[in-house]
Amino acid sequence: MKHSDIIIFSLALTMTASLMACSGKSSVEETAVESPAEKLIARLGGISAAGKFAFGHHDDTAYGHSWKYEADRSDVKEVCGDYPAVMNWDLGLVEWGCDKQLDGVPFDFIRQEVSKQDARGGINSFSWHVRNPMSKGDSWNCEGDSVVRRCVGKGEALNDTMRVWIARAADFIGSLKDADGNRIAVIFRPWHEHTGSWFWWGYDHCTKEDYVALWQLTREVFVEKGIDNVVWAYSPDKDNVTDTTSYLERYPGDGLVDIMGADIYHYNGEDGLSTYLQHIKNVLDSAAEAAKTHGKLVAFSETGSESLPMANWWTDVLLPNIEQYPICYVTVWRNAHDKPNHFYAPFNGQASEQSFVQFYQNERTLFAKDMNGFK
Repeated sequence: MKHSDIIIFSLALTMTASLMACSGKSSVEETAVESPAEKLIARLGGISAAGKFAFGHHDDTAYGHSWKYEADRSDVKEVCGDYPAVMNWDLGLVEWGCDKQLDGVPFDFIRQEVSKQDARGGINSFSWHVRNPMSKGDSWNCEGDSVVRRCVGKGEALNDTMRVWIARAADFIGSLKDADGNRIAVIFRPWHEHTGSWFWWGYDHCTKEDYVALWQLTREVFVEKGIDNVVWAYSPDKDNVTDTTSYLERYPGDGLVDIMGADIYHYNGEDGLSTYLQHIKNVLDSAAEAAKTHGKLVAFSETGSESLPMANWWTDVLLPNIEQYPICYVTVWRNAHDKPNHFYAPFNGQASEQSFVQFYQNERTLFAKDMNGFK
């Protein structure tokens, strides 16, 4: 095991009680965590309290830079010898009842890979690029007037549709089970990057009240479905976030959120470095402060530098600029098999390969093999 420390983790568990606010349990009751979600919250809290963070990658075992659906393959594993500690998946098109999500990954495949990742000790997370229920376009299609408002509240034009769509997402997440038939806890990050305006639920397309109501509707349907294996992540982007007040401007509330996340990308290599670092400071400072004030976890929920043009990105950019934050995980985006320049993790021969190996070897980073020390 690379750098697990059971003693540190045992001590760290005593520091996670404040992170269980959503469970409604007293500190005495927390000694016997019951639901899958509560167990994962405690586990993530222990990782953060131990001064470490889990590394994640989107669609890691589905495909890589020049391959797809090859058993046991992973670009990350082929570079450093281990799978990511966190694997992110996307639910886009589950709302339409499709058998494949928006990037063509079969939902049955995802279900199997979630179980494999759980069995190796890792964690799974989900984003959801939901279709526009009015225009029927994708998440980036913002056509239609007051789409979010028409989705929330009984009697609204799209409320029945959205309830069905959310129920399908809930059913899929509820179907994620291990070999013994137990539900597998996952992190779920719905309605993400809402401080920007590129998604139909974004900042310029709905009011604060409507956005919060969309979260409330989502949680309501999940509760109706009896889904108890979700840890909920709130994840603003860099846009319109300069401090804790703006970070929390559309916060759904303590009873609906477990993780304060941040989605920030590094564009334009060296030329865009100072901008990226300023965005990290703005948003992660705010997320960390909000997490402390509200008794939540904090995570760098989505980041990356497309094509990794800086060979030292992992050791000289990412690591030194996040290590001061108590994040429990950081996730980079996917390595597309059919778009040669669309990748966010290294593969064999890629320029940042050695920097990533050093990142992997760092005492703070956790990969799949390390996670058995944090259960």
